[in-house]
Amino acid sequence: MDKETVKTNITSADHWMRFVYMLLFAVILYVAGIVVGVVVLIQFLFALFTGSDNTQLRQLGDSLSQYIHAALRFLTYNSDDKPFPFADWPEAAPIAEPAVQEAAPAQNPEPASEASASEAKAASETTREPVAEDTDPSLNPNKKP
Repeated sequence: MDKETVKTNITSADHWMRFVYMLLFAVILYVAGIVVGVVVLIQFLFALFTGSDNTQLRQLGDSLSQYIHAALRFLTYNSDDKPFPFADWPEAAPIAEPAVQEAAPAQNPEPASEASASEAKAASETTREPVAEDTDPSLNPNKKP
């Protein structure tokens, strides 16, 4: 790199205009980060109190994260495309609502009382398969021949 190239680069209006845009987007990113934090907090509280998330907040979070991505790509010289307000605001991806599922009947319901619990335990013990300890007394010292 010779001195003439460096002098041309330093005096180039394009580099300085990009620097101005970079400062602008750095400030916008700072504000966007605060907005994301507020959206996250509100979404958490909404889910905490209602049991489900808010679709509009999800869409705002999606489009805001796309905007932040575009601004970071510009700031890191990975793109020459300036994001909003010099381009359209990114659209959020459509959100598919989860299908409501009916509750399935319980496979093994809990016994209604202690008596039925002991009956269930006794039934399971009587239906178990015999093991070697049952048939060979040398394997089970507690069992008498």
